[in-house]
Amino acid sequence: MTFFRDLAALLRFSGFRRLFAVRLLSQGSDGIFQVALASTVLFSPERAPTAGAIAVAFATILLPFTILGPFVGVLLDRWSRRRILVISNGIRTILLLVIALLVAGDNIGWLFYLLVLTAFSVNRFLLAGLSASLPHVVSRELLVTANGVSPTCGTLAYLCGLGFGGAVHAVSHSDGVVLVVGALSYLLSALVASRLPYLGPDLEGIDSAVRAALGNVVRGLHDAVRHLPPLGRLALGVVSAGQLPYGVMIVGTILLFRNRFEHANMASGLAGFGIVVAASGVGLAAAALITPSMTRRFGMRNYIAALSVLAALMMVFPAALFTPWAIAVSALGLGVTTRGVKICVDTTLQRVVGDIYRGRVFAIYDVLFNAVFIAATVIAAVVLPSDGRSYAVLVTASVWYLLIAFTVSRRWPRATAMI
Repeated sequence: MTFFRDLAALLRFSGFRRLFAVRLLSQGSDGIFQVALASTVLFSPERAPTAGAIAVAFATILLPFTILGPFVGVLLDRWSRRRILVISNGIRTILLLVIALLVAGDNIGWLFYLLVLTAFSVNRFLLAGLSASLPHVVSRELLVTANGVSPTCGTLAYLCGLGFGGAVHAVSHSDGVVLVVGALSYLLSALVASRLPYLGPDLEGIDSAVRAALGNVVRGLHDAVRHLPPLGRLALGVVSAGQLPYGVMIVGTILLFRNRFEHANMASGLAGFGIVVAASGVGLAAAALITPSMTRRFGMRNYIAALSVLAALMMVFPAALFTPWAIAVSALGLGVTTRGVKICVDTTLQRVVGDIYRGRVFAIYDVLFNAVFIAATVIAAVVLPSDGRSYAVLVTASVWYLLIAFTVSRRWPRATAMI
């Protein structure tokens, strides 16, 4: 298959192999971390979160970085990205060890949530740095494949982390032990990152006006937005719009498994939700396999529009059956669509945005993701019942995806449809 030939070509780049390893280790550690969080907060027998409580939890984690994220993006375009990857994983190692101490002492209060908030903020920072660094370790011709392989395999590593964290939890019956294992994994990622080549930013040849913009956060962000071409703005709008129904569905799925399917058995509820996450991961892997060849054959415009139509269909059937397996199948389909669109958007931005602005653009990209996701959880808190079951929400989500498909088919430039 073309995908595997391209993957073999990617792995011949030593810089890509090391950056790839950093991503796999980091996101695998994220999975271990989030097993402990889910057990402690969402599926604990002592706690019964509503849609509103879930929205507040997501907002607590994401809102501060949503506000501060663009300022972080300027640093990605000014400081060594390799050093940032090392320091980010080192910080998370320390944070998880402190969180483990709090969990062991059953001190789930404001300090616990503050440290979790900080860990997630650093994580978003790291992911933006990984995306901005990718063009430094692969050739331009392989960016589509790299954007399919790297983030998607990172997500699969996250799923493996979930499985491994779940196994550690099953053996130890301790969230604290799971957190310590996650901290050690972050430490290993930091050590691998220290062996990366130089990842930019490329500051040579830029004039003093650009350097002055880099020295000023607000001016630097404005400069990056000003240099973002129309196709880049459209791509950001499309991928952000897709987060709205996706975020609502995540909250709804948590409620279904927490309060409807397995309300009498929290362990079974967590396991069922894990199956849905695994199904989504299979969809993500499928998107990585098919997206490079599909974009070469049909072009990004047609492919993104088709994925949006598929997402609309998945909202109506099988999700509307509201059974655990129907939700899992729907999650698989949404995994294909959301990852496929993201691969296309990532590649488009990497190709149309200059390296000196790329870090800030990807940080703004993450901010939009966070802001829209927070908005989605707030909407979910308003429209979803306590058990997460709503036909009206599914129909509305389906119509929303169809509107995205229509917008892409009409506004994505024909000249760049095969980009």
